[in-house]
Amino acid sequence: MTSTDPRYELQGINHLALVCSDMRRTIEFYTGTLGMPLIKTIELPGNLGQHFFFDCGNGNALAFFWLADAPDAVPGISAPRGLPDAGELVSAVGSMNHVAFTVPPERFDEYHRRMRAEGIEVSRVLNHDDSRSGVSREVHPGTFVRSFYFRDPDGILLEFACWTRTFTDDDVSHAPRTAADRNPPRTEKEQRHAPTA
Repeated sequence: MTSTDPRYELQGINHLALVCSDMRRTIEFYTGTLGMPLIKTIELPGNLGQHFFFDCGNGNALAFFWLADAPDAVPGISAPRGLPDAGELVSAVGSMNHVAFTVPPERFDEYHRRMRAEGIEVSRVLNHDDSRSGVSREVHPGTFVRSFYFRDPDGILLEFACWTRTFTDDDVSHAPRTAADRNPPRTEKEQRHAPTA
């Protein structure tokens, strides 16, 4: 499927590039645990680092940089501090909040059980809907996607998700917020004393 705008024939995401601290550990997780084949490796010039690509299905790729001078991640800024079902969703403007992989709806619950059995910390299953809380315990006609979240070895937030219905024009109904609508930044002291979920 391609975009319908004639100016640019967009055909989806070619790859999403993230940064890891240990490429060997990243391969062990993405290939060994999630089963994504490693399809291309690059040594960057000038000892800058490496750039490796993994096949994540349907012609899509997930790529990682290992950069010799990359600063450490800062939880709550680089990515959310924890899993969304525990109230951890915030990351900084310009950050990559999470990566969601499409999985088959008929295998979704199996995958959740398998990850738990393998000792991976996973969120509870979230049946996303248009209710006030945004989720329901059970799947119902208003549920539009089912998902659960987990993290890779560097704390990158990942999601397995499956759409449960087709969208209509009624699904685009909210006025977009602007920079002026943001809450003022909290001081470091306020962040340390903020309640946790």
